[in-house]
Amino acid sequence: MAKYEIRFTKEAAKDVKKLTSNLKTKLKHILLHEIAVDPYCGKKLVGDLQDFFSFRLSYKDRVVYTIDKKRHLIFVHQARTHYGD
Repeated sequence: MAKYEIRFTKEAAKDVKKLTSNLKTKLKHILLHEIAVDPYCGKKLVGDLQDFFSFRLSYKDRVVYTIDKKRHLIFVHQARTHYGD
C-alpha cells in the first residue's frame, strides 16, 4: 500500500513549533511510519469530531487528523494537548 502524503493546517504548524525537540522527533516518526502507512491506526473520534482521528504523542498531547482517501492525503489539524498549556 502506498503511503499517504501529510499536510498541516496553520494551527497544527503552530503547535509543532511549540513542541520540544524530542516530541518533534517522535511526531515525525509517528507521521511517517504509522499514520502515513495506515491512517486508520489512530482512534476514531466521536460526536462533533466524528470525521477525525487521534493518535497519542505523549501523556497529554495528541495528533488530531483527517483522512482524504480520494487524494491520498492526511491533514493534521492539531499536534498538542486539548487540555490547555
